[in-house]
Parts: sequence; C-alpha cells; structure tokens
Amino acid sequence: MSKLWNFLLFQAGWFACVLGAAHQQVFWAVLGSLSYITWHIWRAQSPKQEFSLLLKVLIYGVVTDTLIMYLGLLDFHDAWPSPLLSPIWMWALWLLVASTLNGSLSWLRGKPVLGAILGAISGPLSYEAGVRLGAASWGPDGQILGLALISLVWAVAIPLFLYWDRTPIEGTLAKNL
Repeated sequence: MSKLWNFLLFQAGWFACVLGAAHQQVFWAVLGSLSYITWHIWRAQSPKQEFSLLLKVLIYGVVTDTLIMYLGLLDFHDAWPSPLLSPIWMWALWLLVASTLNGSLSWLRGKPVLGAILGAISGPLSYEAGVRLGAASWGPDGQILGLALISLVWAVAIPLFLYWDRTPIEGTLAKNL
C-alpha cells in the first residue's frame, strides 16, 4: 500500500509543480512537494542514506536540466531562483522522482536495462507533457533534438540512481531475520 501512496503523491506533486509553473504560481507546489520529501526522508528506513540519494539525484537533475536549457533545447517558463539554473519547481520534480526509487519504482532494482528503457521512454513523455501544459517550451533548435537528449539523460538516470541507492533488499532482510 505504501508503494501506491508513493506513486499517487509523486503524481500529485508532478501535476502541482507543472501546473504551478504554467501559471507562475510555483510557491505552494514546491512547498507541498518539499514537505512530502521531508516526510519521506523522515520515515525512510535509513534517513541519512535516503537524504544522500535524494541529494545525488537533485544534483544530477539540476546539472542536466541546466545543460539542456543552455543548449537552447528547452525554455522553462520560470527562472527562480536564478536564470542561470533550471527552476526550483524542476528541482522539486527531481526530488519527487528520487522518492520513488525505494517506493513505487523499487521493482526496477537489479534490472538496469529495463530501467534504462523505462527512463528513455517516460522521461521525454514527462517533459513533453510539461511543455503541453504550459510549464516550458521547446527551444529554437527543435523538439526532436530536445526529446532525444532528454531520452538519453533519463536512460542513464534510472539505472544510475538505482546504482546509487545502496539499500539492497537482501541485506535488509538478512538484518531483520
């Protein structure tokens, strides 16, 4: 049941952040998402380890989205906290994705090829949905190149994030027996 709640709260946070960005009202969406992330870390089996994982995912996300932005492939319709970086609502989305690694996406653990395929498909679909909802727009260099790069970013991201997650189920089970 907790995996279902994790999935539903991720979806709610995604829609709140994207629609908030589309209407230049990201404060409450980001605050709500960060509140959930705080609760998620607090209830994690190993809060310190979960915080470390979320921080790594956040850095990866900020760097890759900022690079995509600088390449002129994607224009975010919000520049806070700085026009030099991807916007804070995108940071919240990366943290929300990270919260699913030990939740609704934990079934991908040990399946890096499937994770790469899922990332290569779902990542670009998510960005395209955000563009269609008005949170961003494709840059002058075109949608195809942007989607291709985002597909590569996410094909690497999911297996990498699961590799970074050092909470093997087997070790947890053995420790509890």
